[in-house]
Amino acid sequence: MVKQKSLKPKSLRLVITTMLLSVLFLACVDNTKKAEYESTVDIPVSREMIAELTSPPNVPTPVGRRKAKKLIVNMEILEQEGTMTDGTTYNYWTFGGSVPGSFIRTRVGDEVEFTLSNHPDNKLPHNIDLHAVTGPGGGATSSFVAPGHEKKFNFKTLNAGLYVYHCATAPVGMHIANGMYGLILVEPEGGLPPVDKEYYIMQGDFYTKGKNGDPGLQAFDMQKAVDEDADYVVFNGRVGALTGDNAITANVGETVRLYVGNGGPNLVSSFHVIGEIFDKVHVEGGSIINKDVQTTLIPAGGATIVEFRVDVPGTFILVDHSIFRAFNKGALGMLKVNGEEDKRIYSGVVQEGIYQPEGGGIQIMPNGDDKKPTVNVSKTLAEKMESGKQIYMQTCFACHQAEGQGIPSAFPPLAESDYLNADVNRAIGIVLRGKTGEITVNGEKYNSVMTRQAISNDEIADVMTYIYNSWGNNKTNVTKAQVDQIKNGH
Repeated sequence: MVKQKSLKPKSLRLVITTMLLSVLFLACVDNTKKAEYESTVDIPVSREMIAELTSPPNVPTPVGRRKAKKLIVNMEILEQEGTMTDGTTYNYWTFGGSVPGSFIRTRVGDEVEFTLSNHPDNKLPHNIDLHAVTGPGGGATSSFVAPGHEKKFNFKTLNAGLYVYHCATAPVGMHIANGMYGLILVEPEGGLPPVDKEYYIMQGDFYTKGKNGDPGLQAFDMQKAVDEDADYVVFNGRVGALTGDNAITANVGETVRLYVGNGGPNLVSSFHVIGEIFDKVHVEGGSIINKDVQTTLIPAGGATIVEFRVDVPGTFILVDHSIFRAFNKGALGMLKVNGEEDKRIYSGVVQEGIYQPEGGGIQIMPNGDDKKPTVNVSKTLAEKMESGKQIYMQTCFACHQAEGQGIPSAFPPLAESDYLNADVNRAIGIVLRGKTGEITVNGEKYNSVMTRQAISNDEIADVMTYIYNSWGNNKTNVTKAQVDQIKNGH
């Protein structure tokens, strides 16, 4: 049996001091430990804060580890004219002046004080239905507001997730179809894991009296909406909202998180990023996480969160993979990634622009002489050049590129083209009827398909005039009479 030594006074003081420090340390740990509540409705709020609201594609600052608060949200409804595509405008109805509406970022347990104001210049009453709200109409029954008035109501955020909000004033479909939708994010306690870049994207389908690309102010078409015959399917309210200088950006090695919603009102989105794989998908914006996903479905009135690391530079194309919506109706965006190439991952050369939108022109394989009614309009050369450029960007750009340079080994150049300049009538005939088979342009052989362009004779004259008066070509002013003559076989 080992005889224990008694502690000396000095040692005893050291032990007592150590125990006291341990108790104090544990008390500190207990004070910072995440509280457990039987229900998120029991989470207390501390102090008030004004919600940061952002327009797409930007998102507010992440919640992080902040405590639940009384969150003050002030949102204004604005009815205003905006651009749908080049030369085409639309009267949008908006939450916060943008389509989609302002992004709202909260956390579980927040008490949201929501004030909805209807600008006095607006013509119609509106309200808001937030899918994150547990209560009648998602807040719609408490927020119906006439022009020049405002309504206030409170709600508790009970469930983490990414939720759609929209106007629910009758006729509900019309209000949504005019752009009245957005996203509200409810982060879990402790916040979402940090990433390098976050962006806000929302798809919507639009129904206009005119066809896709028709110029001028376009009105809403209720019958097309009922028939679900969309003229435009777009990201963030208009064609090109996320392309060119408006593209979202990242750097090689960064993790990107996209908050993606679908306002509808009708169409389901098949969201895909060409050249990337989603590392994580928060299925329908909820708590289930799927991994290594190529394309994810987003229902109308639903949302998802996708995350992925960008490993190589280049332009990555965001699409609704119901693919004619992307290339012909506008559901196309760009993520431009800068940084060093990694040949181990991808050895090819990224060619900017090959997936640019083709516009609304319906292209048909060459087999017949279907007629299309035309309107004879006298135009100056400058007017034809302006019109021709717009038609070119909608119809020809993807294959022949912005400066007519074509795509090597695939589509011949139009710039300084010996084939084009040698025979104007032949060129008009190709646009009218299409062409297959081998041709030689500037000494290079090409063997691809030129689809017949289903555009009017007047439009053919304009676009051909634009091409012949650009990029070092022979400056021919192609007339509608010439096109009519070639079409009639003369």
